[in-house]
Amino acid sequence: MKRPSHIRPLDPAAICKSSDPIAVRELLSKIGDKWTIFVVLSLDLLGGRARFSELERAVPGISQRMLSTTLKHLERDGLVTRELFPEVPPRVEYEINDLGKSLLLPTQGLVDWAKAHWEQVRAAQSKYDTR
Repeated sequence: MKRPSHIRPLDPAAICKSSDPIAVRELLSKIGDKWTIFVVLSLDLLGGRARFSELERAVPGISQRMLSTTLKHLERDGLVTRELFPEVPPRVEYEINDLGKSLLLPTQGLVDWAKAHWEQVRAAQSKYDTR
């Protein structure tokens, strides 16, 4: 189907109101990941600082490998700091920093939206699936 000539493709920079829409898209895909959202919110609920095992218990369904990968990404992106204590056995703690804390409000907003609208979404999915 041919696009009407009066409709132009949207400029990606206009969609996200950024001079670098690819960077915005990449960061959104990382912070919008289901495990990232739950790890960030869990860190906050655990007082902002937690050991790996505490996070593993706090995030239902996450594997050790996925938790480790998620924490590495959060550390690399500057949202979480990792502290290694030279003990036997070694102890590692993760702490949400100021940049990570700035993500809490919008992340909690997404969770609140999902809680408020999941029944509507499920009904729409069911309606779609019966067609």
